[in-house]
Amino acid sequence: MTTLEWLDDGNKEGGVAERQFVIKGGMGPVPGIMWSPEPAETPVPLVLFGHGGSGHKRNDRCLMLGRRLAGVSRLAVVAIDGPTHGDRANPRSTSEGIDPMEVLADMGVDNALDGMVEDWCDTLEHISALDQIDSDQVAYMGFSMGTRFGLPFVAAVGDRLRCAVLGKNALEPSDYARMANSPGHRFKKDAPNIHVPVLFHMQWDDELFARDSQCALFDMIATEDKRLIAYPGPHGRAAPEAVDVWCQFLESNLKG
Repeated sequence: MTTLEWLDDGNKEGGVAERQFVIKGGMGPVPGIMWSPEPAETPVPLVLFGHGGSGHKRNDRCLMLGRRLAGVSRLAVVAIDGPTHGDRANPRSTSEGIDPMEVLADMGVDNALDGMVEDWCDTLEHISALDQIDSDQVAYMGFSMGTRFGLPFVAAVGDRLRCAVLGKNALEPSDYARMANSPGHRFKKDAPNIHVPVLFHMQWDDELFARDSQCALFDMIATEDKRLIAYPGPHGRAAPEAVDVWCQFLESNLKG
């Protein structure tokens, strides 16, 4: 049995409250952060956000999306650190400067995926039980590593979610040296079990994942309500107009 513990009373600024927490009692502590509209509005829909590789729950993109979705869209947003990332970093990453993605590979693809799906399920249970959250209006959003872990989670929880925003990942990486650590076999298993509306984001010049492999993953997602958007630029770029599309998709499915 897991428990949620709040770590602070929250910071309130610009119409957004930010509060950190940790979930205890599982395989290890799961540190997280929640942004919510301020003044409080209850209940509000919830967006679970998975950060990218080598990032953490409070990196620039998490902060931007958390504050925008809470302050402008009036949604609650929760992010947790991925395994070997952020406050869950392995000592090798901090003492030896090893990339967290390399440490993650040592865990084994399926072990890491199953563990993170469980972490997200625990997070969903605890956060959706809060009085300020509308537990019937929940979405997931995550790109790159956020899709690596998020796509299996979306498949696992089924109609607990109203929609999902995924992308910047594929059935196979462009670099064949990364093939042994690819979650492609799980994507092939899990994508056909996704039936909620999906927005899939692709970077046209992505150096990590080829277009045809990203499109192949998109094709495998079973829902009939899915759309693919593509923007020029490399893997790490996110054009402001793309961010607008993500947020509008979430709003239309959670508040429409």
